[in-house]
Amino acid sequence: MTAAWRRGWSLDGCRGMRARTCASCAPTRCGAALRPAGILPGLQVLLAVGLSLLALLAALPAMSQPVDEVGAPRIAVATMQPGEIFFERFGHNAIVVDNPAAPGAVSYNFGYFDMGEPGFFLRFVLGDMHYMLAALPLVDDLAYYRDVGRGVSLQWLDLTPAQARALAAELALNARPENARYRYDYFTDNCSTRVRDALDRTLDGALRRQMQVRSQGNTYRSEAVRLASPALWMWLGFDVGLGPSADVPNSRWEDAFVPMRLADSLAAIRLADGRPLVRADEALLPHRIAPEPAEARFAWWPWLAAGLVFGALALWQRKRPRRMAAVALAWWTLCAVVSLLMLFLWFGTAHRFGWANHNLALFNPLCLLLLPGAWRIARGRPGGRAFAAALWCVATVAALSMFLLWLPLLPQRNAHWIALLLPVQLALAAVLLPHAGRRAPRGPMAAD
Repeated sequence: MTAAWRRGWSLDGCRGMRARTCASCAPTRCGAALRPAGILPGLQVLLAVGLSLLALLAALPAMSQPVDEVGAPRIAVATMQPGEIFFERFGHNAIVVDNPAAPGAVSYNFGYFDMGEPGFFLRFVLGDMHYMLAALPLVDDLAYYRDVGRGVSLQWLDLTPAQARALAAELALNARPENARYRYDYFTDNCSTRVRDALDRTLDGALRRQMQVRSQGNTYRSEAVRLASPALWMWLGFDVGLGPSADVPNSRWEDAFVPMRLADSLAAIRLADGRPLVRADEALLPHRIAPEPAEARFAWWPWLAAGLVFGALALWQRKRPRRMAAVALAWWTLCAVVSLLMLFLWFGTAHRFGWANHNLALFNPLCLLLLPGAWRIARGRPGGRAFAAALWCVATVAALSMFLLWLPLLPQRNAHWIALLLPVQLALAAVLLPHAGRRAPRGPMAAD
């Protein structure tokens, strides 16, 4: 194809060489649109116009976005599932701030403590623990949970730009070394309640207003023993050591001391215009270890059955008081130790949810006075009058524990412990009281 021929198929060439190449198109004033070379520029123009319109449409949301939203951080609540170490049983959470001007998202974590601090363990025992808020890159915070197999999820919150900026500024201020430390309480001031309170301040109290009026019937005790149940010693410690203050039904606001409960409540919160507070959920890490213990209805009758069996065995051995005195000696020593620990929690520490524990009526400190008499009976001698008086007191106070259970003022949910221990204390009293003032007969333990 020659250069002239190519030029004749162009729009400008057609006008310059109409006599030779384009006579047939005269009636249409050089209908260049009908010729192949004339189609291409038209399509290019249309394509350019279309792309411009698409770019304009894509830019409209950004152009219509208020100036205040430009550069506003995104806020999320990270919820970490329970772990296997005893202080990880309750789960964990943090506030995540994703600032577009920063290199990465920041995790504001209220759960840091330093075991190497002077006096840490003494303060732990006395209920004067100090935790701190730490700000660290989210990827670094997630590394530990990834290693131990704990699941992590995010709830992105639908906050206004002003709210998001205010919360981010508050967290940054609180994370400074001079502000980071706070006095920790298991139930009322922990890593989760700090997250809850920070969000509530940001929302001008809307969180509390919606969570305070609703209840699922949970208590601090029920949640503590549920989450501690995989560790028997931890479960026993909470169930025996908590007093009646731990049995007041919680609202969802109080339930939020458990991070997973707070996450459930956040999912149900509505803003003033009816929009949900949580705009999106995101799973960051899968949970690869044992899941959170499920709620289960607690039955006290198996405890009663066990208590009746132990009591019946004691009565069956009533003709062998020396043997029963040896068993009672070990049992009353345990009761005395447990009762002294409960008294220490009450009068010597700031663990206020362990105060005024009704289990003192069952694990009676008066059991200390029974030890010399039980030892004498085990040796084949009379227990003595002091032993008889103390035994009457222990049995009577144990029986009074049932009335404490029925009191409407600060009731304690310890029916299962009453069902287990009351038959035991009464049976031991019935077996050993007759030998308080007389020598025990020789029996199978005479050679000891």
